[in-house]
Amino acid sequence: MCYLHATQFRSLTRSHNFKVLYVDYDGGVIGKSVSDAYQDLRGDSFPTLHEVAPREYPQPSDIRDAVCRGKYWGAIYAKSDGSVNLTSALGSGASTPTSLAYVWNGARYPVFSQSVVYSNLLKLIQTTRSTYYDNNGSSVATTANFSIPATLKAFVDPIQAEQINIKETEEGTRVFYNTISMAMPIVQQFFYMLALNGIGSVFDAFTQLLWKTNALLRLTVSLLYTFVGALCMTGYIWAYRETWHQTGSHFALTWMILWLLMHINILFFDIITAFVEIQWMPYIVLTWVILNVASTITPFEMSPAFFRWGYALPSHEAYQVLMQIWSGGCNNRLYQAVPIMFSWWTIGVPTSVFAMYYRCRKAVAGVELSDREIQEKNVATEYQTVTEIHDSDGEWRGNDDEVQALPVQRFD
Repeated sequence: MCYLHATQFRSLTRSHNFKVLYVDYDGGVIGKSVSDAYQDLRGDSFPTLHEVAPREYPQPSDIRDAVCRGKYWGAIYAKSDGSVNLTSALGSGASTPTSLAYVWNGARYPVFSQSVVYSNLLKLIQTTRSTYYDNNGSSVATTANFSIPATLKAFVDPIQAEQINIKETEEGTRVFYNTISMAMPIVQQFFYMLALNGIGSVFDAFTQLLWKTNALLRLTVSLLYTFVGALCMTGYIWAYRETWHQTGSHFALTWMILWLLMHINILFFDIITAFVEIQWMPYIVLTWVILNVASTITPFEMSPAFFRWGYALPSHEAYQVLMQIWSGGCNNRLYQAVPIMFSWWTIGVPTSVFAMYYRCRKAVAGVELSDREIQEKNVATEYQTVTEIHDSDGEWRGNDDEVQALPVQRFD
């Protein structure tokens, strides 16, 4: 638990690790107000705003794509002619224009996207309004005709913003996706492996069947079990998704990645239980759960740099792929996740075969040792004493170098 708590140590002071894109298509007072507002908010507890020239992102769709790819956690941009349209609204009484737009992805670590990215974007917009008043309020107040209701409304609320949420994720169960849902594939496989080993011992499978047969049987059963387990997990995620829109193809892809994750975990426990005594397994299981959940519970931007070794853990990579599936292809990390997860799997399969070979040899050796002990015990029982045979006169009869061991007989 110390490890898990350490991932959140002073996490709020690392909000600056979240990168937010800013593009000023306006080039007027509104665009400048956004920059000035960020200077007022800038600090460790606020995301870092990267201001980029419009030529790098010529269209607003390019900004959305940058957030979708995961290059930035969010973005804000001042719309073209926003300042001109606001001046026109203040002068003519036209409706207040939408001068800003902000982009974020609600499916990417939903809790943190909402609490760190979304909330701070709103805070930046609110501060932009205040900055606009500070820079332009006096001059506007002396020239505007506040007898016109639309003009007064434009002055009271000059900065209108449009939200672009790439994938809304508002269901209550979203808090479980990167927490308890990442622990269950581990715990579930451990208890199943205990049951499988127990059944194998009861029916003497490790001694009566060849190790190759045992390995093939174990691999087949584990594939079928994780296939069904992944289906059940995907099913209850879908059953409680509320209004969260996901398609049938998303269901199949979720099922597939959870199947791979579960099979990696069952291979892990198949290997470990072959070499580690059962009394030590609770410590290994708890450690494995904590390490994997700690790699998914928060973005690495919120944790000390040390914990980024968690990129190598299968649960972290599985959750990266799940976020890509659920957000419609955004936050693409397949180039990283697929090699890591298949490395675990390709190493795990042959290692589990060797573990079965070791398990069967150990079981056969145990049976042979037990048989020898029983045989020796029977011999010791049969020959309990050595009887010396004498003549009737009480003197020894026979060779002094020979002693004959005779079975003990009871005479009534």
